[in-house]
Amino acid sequence: MKPIKLEINYTEYSSIGEMPSDDQELVREALEAQKGSYAPYSRFNVGAAVRLEDGTIVRGSNQENAAYPSGLCAERTAMFAASANHPGKAMVSIAIVGGFDQRVATTPCSPCGACRQVMAEYQTLYGKPMRIIMFGTEKTWVFDRVDDILPFIFDSFNEK
Repeated sequence: MKPIKLEINYTEYSSIGEMPSDDQELVREALEAQKGSYAPYSRFNVGAAVRLEDGTIVRGSNQENAAYPSGLCAERTAMFAASANHPGKAMVSIAIVGGFDQRVATTPCSPCGACRQVMAEYQTLYGKPMRIIMFGTEKTWVFDRVDDILPFIFDSFNEK
């Protein structure tokens, strides 16, 4: 037996003004995306914005459906739109905002496991780390790579 310690590094900001300007811009795009959320069942509105390696920003919002689980999370909506409309361009960062009834939560909105795995797939595919910005009005967390929020990434590309 060999005990192993896992450490996760991230940066915490107390206001959007403390963040680098590129991150501020991406958060503002995610806030705009949140307005397009369709969440009549949960009332939890999420917006996401993905920055591609060429600077292009693609937005997405969560879309619910009465035939659960036919809806889709904001993060995957944004990433799938980015991949479909800008094939071959790496996703270098994603900002996520969420809150009930079109408000923004004070604490960060964390992506679900399925969204984390999709982020991991794109990070692996392009061989570049994807930064994750989880925004809240009173605190924001920024992770430098998907591995920090999904340390044991499922990777069928490489046999170990």
